[in-house]
Amino acid sequence: MRAVQRKIPLEGCFNFRDLGGYPTRDGRRVRWRRLFRSDGLQLLTDADVAHLRDDLRLASIVDLRSTAELEQDGRGRLAATDMRFHHVPFFDGPRSAQRPPPEQTLADLYLGMIERAGAPIARAISVLAETPPDRAAVYHCAAGKDRTGVLSALLLSLLGVDDELIVADYALSQESMDDVIARLESLRGYEDIWKELPPDTMHAHPDTMRRLLTALDERWGGAAGLAKSIGVAPRALDALREHGLE
Repeated sequence: MRAVQRKIPLEGCFNFRDLGGYPTRDGRRVRWRRLFRSDGLQLLTDADVAHLRDDLRLASIVDLRSTAELEQDGRGRLAATDMRFHHVPFFDGPRSAQRPPPEQTLADLYLGMIERAGAPIARAISVLAETPPDRAAVYHCAAGKDRTGVLSALLLSLLGVDDELIVADYALSQESMDDVIARLESLRGYEDIWKELPPDTMHAHPDTMRRLLTALDERWGGAAGLAKSIGVAPRALDALREHGLE
């Protein structure tokens, strides 16, 4: 049997990956071709869109970018499809208002994101859980590493994946970072983004995710405790597991 490919090669983005295949603590496995994570999708080609629609059976898109990013870069060719589009910004308003203090690490930034974005995180989880069981969904931000990485960690944890596999999934973004950074720096509005964020933002270091998962356990007792505290409905968690595991 041919191995399922985790990273999906596309012309218009660099960090489009399948969240499936990871074993869970109860002996099951995250379902392949159900949930995808990605960097920005606005530059997908016609061939890319056809592959996502026809081969991967993509039905839903959850866009974690801010309103300013969405208005600046748009949705590209996906806007002309019948895929359901959900704009769920994890932070909004001018980027300058989100600028962290200079001593903040990327793990600190992620924790602050969770603390401030409870409602959109809950909505993103619920939308993904509601994807029809025979179809797939993708969630994405600009780089596919930070906002997308935090949501991926929460989803995998809720599905029962061990922390070290969650860390490994996060670190896979490092393979695409040079291309992602070059692409972002070529787009209007992103030229100076790295000057406004912690120095380790340009990397996907495993320790960054380890620190976040430790803080998640200490603050909320893990992803399940967080989900309860931000109002994710039990039926949404049940659907996430029912359709997201095999």
